[in-house]
Amino acid sequence: MPRRHDPGRRQRIIDAAIRVVGRDGIAGLSHRSVAAEADVPLGSTTYHFATLEELLVAALRQAGEGFSGVLAELVPDHGGPDRLAAQLARALGVWLGGERTGVELEYELYLAALRRPALRPVAAEWTERVAVLLTRRTDPVTARALLALMDGLCLQVLLTGGSYDEDFARTLLARLIP
Repeated sequence: MPRRHDPGRRQRIIDAAIRVVGRDGIAGLSHRSVAAEADVPLGSTTYHFATLEELLVAALRQAGEGFSGVLAELVPDHGGPDRLAAQLARALGVWLGGERTGVELEYELYLAALRRPALRPVAAEWTERVAVLLTRRTDPVTARALLALMDGLCLQVLLTGGSYDEDFARTLLARLIP
């Protein structure tokens, strides 16, 4: 039987992996669960991703585009330091106010790098991408400090189930901007 050409299959597998992790956590991820979610043969998942680590790397790489995309859209290359704090606080509000599953998924994959060394370079890429966006408006040290504060704010909201306070975030962010 000739092989069926399916150029979008790899992407469908990554999308399915993201849905599985979003629904069941990383512990629920398997080649079998992803194949069922993507509606592809089991062999397709192992053909494109020999290991679950490879699949997690691809999922983290794709999921990591979420917050950096929000920043790129809502934090322009220009504006004074007083505007930067407000723009970043607004971007966090948009990010946390959207589909919470996507935010949780991104952080779950990001934090999985603590125990899975294969994910660390991708987590570092995510951090670097956001830091580069921030250095368009401030110095590299301040950019890293802002990123650390924003990560902390996001994690607190996610872990406590609390609501995001944009005014409070703006006040904290403004204290870091020279």
